Amino acid sequence: MAGFTHLFIPGPTNIPEEVRQAMNLPMEDMRAASFPNLTLPLFEDIRRVFKNETGRVFIYPSSGTGAWEAAMTNVLNPGDRVLMSRFGQFSHLWVDMAERLGFEVDVIDCEWGTGVPLDLYAEKLRADKAHRIKAVFCTQNETATGVTSDVAGCRAALDAANHPALLFVDGVSSIGSIDFRQEEWRVDCAVSGSQKGFMLPAGLGFLSVSKKALAASRVATHQRCYFSFEDMIRANDAGYFPYTPATQLLRGLRASLDLIAEEGLENIFARHHRLAEGVRQAVDAWGLKLCAKSPQWHSDTVSAILVPEGIDSGDVVKRAYRTYQTSLGGGLNKVFGKVFRIGHLGWLNEVMVCASLSAAEMALLDCGVRLAPGSGVAAAIEHFRRTAEVPVAEAA
Repeated sequence: MAGFTHLFIPGPTNIPEEVRQAMNLPMEDMRAASFPNLTLPLFEDIRRVFKNETGRVFIYPSSGTGAWEAAMTNVLNPGDRVLMSRFGQFSHLWVDMAERLGFEVDVIDCEWGTGVPLDLYAEKLRADKAHRIKAVFCTQNETATGVTSDVAGCRAALDAANHPALLFVDGVSSIGSIDFRQEEWRVDCAVSGSQKGFMLPAGLGFLSVSKKALAASRVATHQRCYFSFEDMIRANDAGYFPYTPATQLLRGLRASLDLIAEEGLENIFARHHRLAEGVRQAVDAWGLKLCAKSPQWHSDTVSAILVPEGIDSGDVVKRAYRTYQTSLGGGLNKVFGKVFRIGHLGWLNEVMVCASLSAAEMALLDCGVRLAPGSGVAAAIEHFRRTAEVPVAEAA
């Protein structure tokens, strides 16, 4: 078929041409004397994206799931009690991993469309006088439902209870796109992946850890091998890795971090919020609702949109792809068949968002959803025109 196939899933995201070209090079020697000239600045620059001032970062040849496992197995002990909440497919998978790795999981099940229950976290932390809870987990952005949770609120709950538990954050679909402040919020382990806001193919798992987490890792007894902090630190300090790294992805990461620095994180956050609000305006004009139950949960990286009763969201996704060459995200687990998702993160602008809305609108109409043709796109256009001159922070 003629023209581009458009990608608007919540990840992998669109890759800037500068990043694609940076990865288009012959294989190189990852043991060469010059290799640290690439890697050592990468560690420092990715630490700045996490706003981690005193800890360190690890770059694993894995997905974000690998970085999850690295965080748990390096910092915690078998049988440790951890406090988690489950309100979507990816928070569910984090709970599942913790259980399978042998931790004692205190899980709070929440309504899908909501996020981390800060009041219940605070209650459990206050009641834990013996400090049996060793870590508190927060999924900052639940990709399945388009929900963002309050990481600063988790830190506040810990502080209010004077509780020493570590704070773990899943930032796979948020870090680099939504405000995240590791040092200020005293996050001990923060996980992300290359295929979301970092605008790369999948294949790199990022783990940013605090000094407190590093200290805990030195006495933790959980078995680990591939993800061992000790092995990584020995090699990373010299600019190398304990096994073969994904060299071409690291070259792409260099280009991606340069683009992030050029635009500036605060500008990136403002751009994502503005583009997400355009999608939300379109959803409202269609007469539909988001899976997120209220504005406090709205995600600036992905919108999960509820379809009317009698409509299968899978049909909408299939129609968009087969007829209009546009990939939208489908519903997962409890919201399978009930929502479709528009990913609006990474390398994109207003016109790209309008393209996603056009395809979604045509697919909805084709599947029998009653809405005024052009209504969603028109609402987004008015929002983008109205906010085009809103100033954002100067690039760092």
